[in-house]
Amino acid sequence: MMPIANRFRGFLPVVVDVETGGFNPATDALLELAVCIIEMDGEGWLRPGQVMMRHIKPFEGANIEQAALEFNGIRPDHPLRPSVKEDIALRDLLQPVRQELRDTGCKRAVLVGHNAHFDLSFLNAIIQRVGYKRNPFHPFSCFDTATLGGLAYGQTVLARAVDAAGLAWDSGQAHSAAYDTERTAALFCTIVNRWRHLQDLESHDDSGGFR
Repeated sequence: MMPIANRFRGFLPVVVDVETGGFNPATDALLELAVCIIEMDGEGWLRPGQVMMRHIKPFEGANIEQAALEFNGIRPDHPLRPSVKEDIALRDLLQPVRQELRDTGCKRAVLVGHNAHFDLSFLNAIIQRVGYKRNPFHPFSCFDTATLGGLAYGQTVLARAVDAAGLAWDSGQAHSAAYDTERTAALFCTIVNRWRHLQDLESHDDSGGFR
């Protein structure tokens, strides 16, 4: 069996999704952050791990666009919203990633996301803002399921790529960091596993032997 540390050249894929108050990571609030560590089973197939998510309190002076709230449906000031400060959210979500790196022998986590550089830009911004010193993620490399979905299925929109992959999609849960992370993780694993399956098929000739 190939350990996951060997599958991606020492990288551990970790799916990340953010819900924000706008498009500028330097000025706009990060409102939700979710992560899902990708695992490998005993046969070498990928599967999504547990989705972990935190609602986040906007940092002092953060900009929040009304259009963004209408899109994601978040009410940052709702009294029942269980939000935490940015440093607590990072501690809660990144510590399990760091532990998984130690357990699997991987060197760095690599962010997996749909239009991944958007999520990575907000993750890097919050890490810098709170002075988090043990960032497990590669600062600029990532795996983008928009690109992979375009390659595998001709679809770059998350909902359409998920549907093309034969997976379920609930539009009522979309634009929640936890749901989008779970669906992105399922899509990523499906595409990578499909590629391995095709490679396995190509390793056989027409007579059923190996080339």
